[in-house]
Amino acid sequence: MSKSVLLLPGDGIGPEIVAEAEKVLRKVNEQFGLELTFDSALVGGSAIDATGVPLPEETLSSARAADAILLGAVGGPKWDDLEMARRPEKGLLGLRSNLELFANLRPAILYPQLASASSLKPEVVSGLDIVIVRELTGGIYFGQPRGIRELENGERQGYNTYVYSESEIRRIGRVAFETAQQRNKKLCSVDKHNVLEVTVLWREIMDELSKDYPDVELSHMYVDNAAMQLVRAPKQFDVIVTGNMFGDILSDEAAMLTGSIGMLPSASMNAAKQGMYEPCHGSAPDIAGQGIANPLATILSAAMMLRYSLDAEEAAKAIEAAVSKVLDQGLRTADIMSEGNTRVSTAEMGEAVLAAL
Repeated sequence: MSKSVLLLPGDGIGPEIVAEAEKVLRKVNEQFGLELTFDSALVGGSAIDATGVPLPEETLSSARAADAILLGAVGGPKWDDLEMARRPEKGLLGLRSNLELFANLRPAILYPQLASASSLKPEVVSGLDIVIVRELTGGIYFGQPRGIRELENGERQGYNTYVYSESEIRRIGRVAFETAQQRNKKLCSVDKHNVLEVTVLWREIMDELSKDYPDVELSHMYVDNAAMQLVRAPKQFDVIVTGNMFGDILSDEAAMLTGSIGMLPSASMNAAKQGMYEPCHGSAPDIAGQGIANPLATILSAAMMLRYSLDAEEAAKAIEAAVSKVLDQGLRTADIMSEGNTRVSTAEMGEAVLAAL
């Protein structure tokens, strides 16, 4: 039975990197007889320019109907002066909330070929393999009330609400425990239990859930310490689970341990395993159109899509092996370039992965 993939190139370098990932998907679709169908739609700044809104109803309808979504990136300075409700990022948040994509899996894997590209010493990061499970549809990014108001004395005040319900914590906790079961059975829950009541409840729920997963070793860590430990001794972690805001920050930090955020994919899934897959980096408008963006994170996101939403594990492994082979060949985009390697463009990197397949 055929399955549908919706491509959302978005803004900045998004169209360039999604184009390379699409070529790879079409190649494995042919090689493995996957019967995938492809469609595309607008989101973010490109959607604002065309329709006036960051998430057109047509795009949302297509996203709901798709089995999986591949997103490039959204945003850029062109749209920074728009009111908050009309900015490109609202398109991304709208997809997450409307599709209930509550679970964000962000692996931070250091390819051995890129050990020298990390800003940390090779002995600190060699062998790094972490998964951060980030709650994606709750917390301070979605909490109400929020806004900017004027006080009686005329001073302006910005305010946001940090809130999590018990059910939201339980469902992301179960994803994290199940992820840990499939790996090394170690789970670290990151919170700010000593200051924030929201995370007092978070820790209580995680402790309760741990009774259902006796084979998983659960630990707790304050977010400020976790940020420090990721730099000091990152290999102590296997799976990390945390809320939306903390996860946003820690996953970007973990990304840089691997040498470049341009190497890291991510998956955002709902309870039905429908997922939106995207590279961890942003739209990088400063390099858009120059052909120097790294498409590997998007290509690896396509591999995650095949694995988690499209039941095509062998095709996913084939893509990951092809990426590793290309790195063995010494081919590098600018962000992962080091002495002795061969610098290639966005399209050349995509073609190299196709050839390796």
